[in-house]
Amino acid sequence: MKKVLRVLLRGFLGLIALLLVLAGLFAYFLYTPDPELPQLSGSLAKGEIDVAGVKRGYRTYVPKDLPKGAPLVLVMHGSGEGPGRIRVGTGYAFERLADQHGFALVYPKSFASDWNDCSRIGDKEMNGVRGDDVGYLAALVDKLVAELSLDPARVFATGVSNGGSMALRLALEQPSRYKAVAAVVANVPAPDNFQCQPAAQKTTSVMIMNGSEDPLVPYAGGEISLLGLFYKGGPIVSSRASAQYFADWAQLVGAPQTSDNAVAEGVRVEQNRWRQDGKAEVELVTIHGGGHGLPQPYSKRPRLLGPSPMAPDGPAMIWAFFERQPK
Repeated sequence: MKKVLRVLLRGFLGLIALLLVLAGLFAYFLYTPDPELPQLSGSLAKGEIDVAGVKRGYRTYVPKDLPKGAPLVLVMHGSGEGPGRIRVGTGYAFERLADQHGFALVYPKSFASDWNDCSRIGDKEMNGVRGDDVGYLAALVDKLVAELSLDPARVFATGVSNGGSMALRLALEQPSRYKAVAAVVANVPAPDNFQCQPAAQKTTSVMIMNGSEDPLVPYAGGEISLLGLFYKGGPIVSSRASAQYFADWAQLVGAPQTSDNAVAEGVRVEQNRWRQDGKAEVELVTIHGGGHGLPQPYSKRPRLLGPSPMAPDGPAMIWAFFERQPK
């Protein structure tokens, strides 16, 4: 009997040790403390809109005493996430910027786990139905522009990861609605994985901000996957080829203007800009030494997603890109 008890005790202690190891690995690779919620002038509100008989949710942040004719910025979450997670994951940076620069902010929610972006692959259906995310976002923009008396010619969209991929779809298919978009850690799908229908005439300005050490969305192109084992997202072209795709679409000829600056130990920011008077602008921001996430000074991202630099201030760079677009 004592021998059986000793065996059971050893097994129990072994299980406890295994659980402690797993908890330690979880804490090291996945856990990051949430950033402190800043003092803001406005408040967050939940909203709902009916699009083609489907109720879709969203959250808005409107600074106190926002004047009429202010811009609107859409911030789109990553795969399997929602408005709450993208707020925390970006360090509430866009709300801070909204207070500083005077714009309204909306966090939409995808229909399924993934946004229905330009890729053919992904978890984009719910109960066998694929959502019309492009139509939902268009209706949401119209609703908020009318309700808040915003400037319909100063609507911008950005997103991280799958949200960044959705921003690229908005640029391609509805360029007349969005003055500029910024896609973070997202590339253009490879031709056999591409489902978008780019507009034939008008183009819009596009920024792509990617990390060179991204373990999920490979900077050099290839298959979207985490460590080659999880989340198969289909093949994509490289970050440089993605930027060149939009430069060609906007008929921006010639080589881009290039700058390269060290911002922190082991981190460099390379900017390639395609510009011509009277045409849309394209910019590729490469975070050399950055992983999968939007760099910002308020919080780190999980180690599993690669290096997590606190510089540059990605959200501020995105807003500067939006703000300089001609009115």
